[in-house]
This record gives sequence, structure tokens and C-alpha cells, in this order.
Amino acid sequence: MPGPTLDRRRLLALGAAALASPAIARADQLTGNPADVTDPAADPRHNISSFTSKRWQDYFENLKNGVILADTTSRAVHFWNEDASVYLLYPSSVPTAPELTRKGMTRVVEKVVGPTWHPTPSMRVRMPWLPPVVGPGPDNPLGPFALYLSWQYYRVHGTQDTRKIGRASSDGCIGLYNEDITTLFKYAKVGTQVRII
Repeated sequence: MPGPTLDRRRLLALGAAALASPAIARADQLTGNPADVTDPAADPRHNISSFTSKRWQDYFENLKNGVILADTTSRAVHFWNEDASVYLLYPSSVPTAPELTRKGMTRVVEKVVGPTWHPTPSMRVRMPWLPPVVGPGPDNPLGPFALYLSWQYYRVHGTQDTRKIGRASSDGCIGLYNEDITTLFKYAKVGTQVRII
């Protein structure tokens, strides 16, 4: 009796290995030079978020007012409240280009329900067709809630376009799914420390 069971297991293992071979070969190709990828849209690195927990102590001196860590490499936002009893981890959108990415320490200076969106001056130059203002509602790029940072024009906010999450797709802000910004908005406060890495 053990013989057939072993043969079936061996057969299943060989079949699984054969099915996985193209995926393994493709993964090996993607670990090489990014220029080798002929179709950038097929490159999974363009829509990823690395869900690895981090230690707040590696990025902040204390948890006063809670802390938000926005990791532009792994495209994830981490939050710890002041007594470290709440830890949140969300996928995010990040800026499309290094020149749009501001890194360092900032803080939440305002919490806005139903924010009004104004394109930044640089966005108006690059995209003159944008409307000058979009009020609260389903067409607003900031979603239902926004945390305004001490850096002018920078926000942590929701988005109506869920395709942006996990991608380098913003003009400088950090975007979250609307349900995630809804939860983060409840915990964050004016004065919450923010670090973008």
C-alpha cells in the first residue's frame, strides 16, 4: 500500500514543479536588469506593496501623537498610535517620479473631511487641462478624507481610483483605499508625526 501513495505524491510533486517552472523562469528574468522587461505593464514590480511589518523605533524617537511611516519603496503605510496598542498597515500609491517625492519628517497639520482638491501649480503646468478645483464627492481625487501635512501640497488621502494603490501613480501625495483612510483618519490627529522614506 505505501508504494502507490508514494508514487502519487511523487507524480504530484513532479507535476507541480513542471507547472511552476515557467513562473520560476519568469521571476529569474525579473530579478535581472529592469530594461530586460519588454512589457512594463507585465512587470509585477509596477503594482506591488510589501506587507512586512516594521519597528517604529527604527524611524521615530517616540510615539507622541502617534506616527505614520510611508514607505515609498514597498508602497505601504504604517501607523502606530501613541501607546503602540494599535498598528495599521496599508498598501498605498506613491509618487510617479523621484522629483515628485519628498522624503523626511513632517507632521499632520490638519484633518479634512470631504476635502476640496486644487491641482498644484506644477501640475497645472504639466497638465493644463485639469480643472482648477474639484469639490467633495465621487470625482474628487482626494477621496473622503485627507491628512494635510506641514509640507505645502502634500497629503495622505483616499482615492476614488483604486487602480492607483500599490503603484507609483501620484503627483507627490500618499494615497490609500477609501476604507483605509477612513480608519487611519480616526486614529491620526493633528500633530501625528509622519516620516516618508
